Amino acid sequence: MKQIKLDKSIFNDFYWLNEPEEYYFENALVIKTEPQTDFWQRTHYGFRNDNAPALLTELSQDFTFSAKFKFEPQNKYDQCGIMLRLDSENWIKISTEYEDEKISRLGSVVTNLGYSDWATEDISSEINSVWYRVSRRGNDFLIENSFDGREWSQMRITHLHQDFEKIKVGIYACSPKNSSFKAKIKEIIINENQWRNMEILNNP
Repeated sequence: MKQIKLDKSIFNDFYWLNEPEEYYFENALVIKTEPQTDFWQRTHYGFRNDNAPALLTELSQDFTFSAKFKFEPQNKYDQCGIMLRLDSENWIKISTEYEDEKISRLGSVVTNLGYSDWATEDISSEINSVWYRVSRRGNDFLIENSFDGREWSQMRITHLHQDFEKIKVGIYACSPKNSSFKAKIKEIIINENQWRNMEILNNP
């Protein structure tokens, strides 16, 4: 297990995609989001956005990457979470998107060959701290969340279609509408793959 220090030494291994104008370290990495920033490709809405800040490192082979986030969203769609990325048209993001004072969307977006999907479930907007975890097995990924860092719930199993050996992994934060908020990344942990082999059931 490798627990990443959330101070300036993080830049020994991580780098910015779309570096934010304002971020700092305060027993956490704090990112102040900028208005009209997002990751999304084509599906349903038609637009293509690839301008949100993401702090990434490159990993090969199978792994488990987890991070703890604390957030106080201000406007619809404010979000922060984990990003996995091959390029602008092939990537995964995992987060909670703020909807209104009552409901937020816990979910993930998987983008293959330039088209994004969005899988969600409703949670209370009173929840402002979440762990996310993603485990790689080849081109397949197990996506999970936890509210205490101990008990994990499966969100989805998904696949990236484009072949690759290495993938960029890290954290992101954005505000798709005309707003801004502070996203706090409290912990980042990189492990060997924690995705247990699942029993394959054969029909008689």
